Amino acid sequence: MKKLYGVTAAMVTPFKESGEVDYDGVRQLTGMLIDKGVNCLYPCGTTGEMFRLSLEEREKIAETIIQTAAGRVTVFIHCGAMNEQDTIRLLGHAEKAGADGAGIVTPAFFGATDRELEEYYVTAAQSVSDSFPIYLYNIPQCSANDISRETAEKITARCENIIGIKYSFADINRTVDYLNLKDGSFSVLHGCDRAFTSMLALGCDGTVSGIAGVFPEPFVRVYKAFCEGDLETAKKLQKICVKYCDALKCGSNMSYFKEGLKMRGISAGVMRKPQLDIEEAEIERLRKELKKISREAGVEIDTTA
Repeated sequence: MKKLYGVTAAMVTPFKESGEVDYDGVRQLTGMLIDKGVNCLYPCGTTGEMFRLSLEEREKIAETIIQTAAGRVTVFIHCGAMNEQDTIRLLGHAEKAGADGAGIVTPAFFGATDRELEEYYVTAAQSVSDSFPIYLYNIPQCSANDISRETAEKITARCENIIGIKYSFADINRTVDYLNLKDGSFSVLHGCDRAFTSMLALGCDGTVSGIAGVFPEPFVRVYKAFCEGDLETAKKLQKICVKYCDALKCGSNMSYFKEGLKMRGISAGVMRKPQLDIEEAEIERLRKELKKISREAGVEIDTTA
């Protein structure tokens, strides 16, 4: 089974002014990320405004990205939804559409017990073939539900195709707990972009990064340097990653990501309401900051944007 690794770009969803998904923008973004050297793609997650998409839109986005990628990179589709039935539908579609695997966020908003989380993931994983790899996705600061080490252990003991976790909370001890599951063979991808190099040093397979979905270059360089054993270069490049993270507010508002992508010539579009785009004065401040960082980093952007 394939797994996520290296720089996995969490992708935004481009929307037209009319509110429709811009599928040409999806194709354009997919091509740019592949050209810039990312290892994997992860659409329809938090960065992709997942819960503001219909099931039909999520399925069409998945098909568009899988077809555009055409096997050049690994593609895992995020399939977590607000109810089990929709999650199962999206998983089945992702497998049928030719995705390399899928991710599933915990149930959100309503509190879930450890037993409920276990049964949810086991039921979802068993709805697809045993050879279709799935990652748990734990982002408790947004979902309000946390996957403990014990619960993850119980889930993986029952489902061979649950091979890893995307963990997006900056808890080192929990990260280590996950890394020790299944005698150390459990795949852990971390979402703390500001500590990418540190997470690699801990033993994580890589990052699932919204920042790298806009400016992948420094993250790709960090991963390359780390894999080559050049930790000093990785540490220097990590500082550039942190600058981009801070400028883009670490993904607290995807409008920052979309404005950054527009500077790169990508039709990233607008936010889907009720969330609004950032205001013009903030956009201008962001553009100046990103231009400065990109000049220092040697990253190509449209300086006229």
